[in-house]
Amino acid sequence: MHGEPQAEHRWLRRLMGEWVVEAPSTEARATREPLYTGTETARCVGDVWVVCEGRMELLEHGTAINIMTLGYDPARQKVVGSWIGSMMTHMWTYEGTIDTAADTVTLDTRGPALDGTGITDYQDVIAFEGGDARTLTSRSRQPDGSWKELFVVRYRRVA
Repeated sequence: MHGEPQAEHRWLRRLMGEWVVEAPSTEARATREPLYTGTETARCVGDVWVVCEGRMELLEHGTAINIMTLGYDPARQKVVGSWIGSMMTHMWTYEGTIDTAADTVTLDTRGPALDGTGITDYQDVIAFEGGDARTLTSRSRQPDGSWKELFVVRYRRVA
């Protein structure tokens, strides 16, 4: 079961490093108030997995900690991973694809609908903006099949 690193693994390794994070607060989404700030440390586990651990102070939740794992499964030809956060009980599991031309990875997942009506589709899209900046855009599937942007988190590499 030993897997040799693929081009997709090398692409994901670009997430490694120390990052400063800016994320919109609930209030900021409506009023354009200042953003929450935090940090993220991303490291490799072997040559085929990346683990990102983020920390941020949230007014309504105290210190929020989240952990994202990402890798590539050559047999499925998909990026696979997970996301957990200290502020919720749902574990998000990812399956996605890398678009090297757009310098993005789109991660599909399913989870609780924001209105509490069941389970719905979500996407997290990581987009690199050069080597030292990236965004994570989270969006949800709407009843008409379109995607609604929920928020954008900005990352700037510091080491």
